[in-house]
Amino acid sequence: MKFLILSDSHSWQGELKPIIDRHKEEVDYMIHCGDSELRGTDAVLKEMIVVRGNCDYGEDFPEEVLEQLGPVKLYVTHGHLYNVKMTATNLTYRAEEVGAELVCFGHSHIATAFAENGIVYINPGSIRLPFRPARTQTYVICEVDEANIRVTFHTIDGDEYPELSEQFERVVKG
Repeated sequence: MKFLILSDSHSWQGELKPIIDRHKEEVDYMIHCGDSELRGTDAVLKEMIVVRGNCDYGEDFPEEVLEQLGPVKLYVTHGHLYNVKMTATNLTYRAEEVGAELVCFGHSHIATAFAENGIVYINPGSIRLPFRPARTQTYVICEVDEANIRVTFHTIDGDEYPELSEQFERVVKG
């Protein structure tokens, strides 16, 4: 199973669409972790799982999404409600509480992937206003198979960013 994961595009449509078009045939699900600053009716978000970020106004998107997608229990939130700019602790508590295997979040504009207690956390960074690393605009392709979760970071132009990419052993619970 493959996921395209984006976040913090901050009203960019022209830059978001080529990324979606580049990968939509190879992925099973597309996720936007908030701060799209677009309406839920916007065509570019039509096929995406989208959550509300702190810069998204109105009721177009939920604060969080928890879904069983095939064998993967996915949790998506923007992160501002869990203070992710300061610590991942609150988010890890929530992920454990809901029994997630894969957690996608944004807000900090810092591209990262890590595992804790058998849960993989992915912040794809920002395609518009990246903070780190080196202000590189990034997104993620995540591939989950029976044994591993591979997180491959890409630049906005589609080039792989191997310095950030990670592979985690899959810990299937229950």
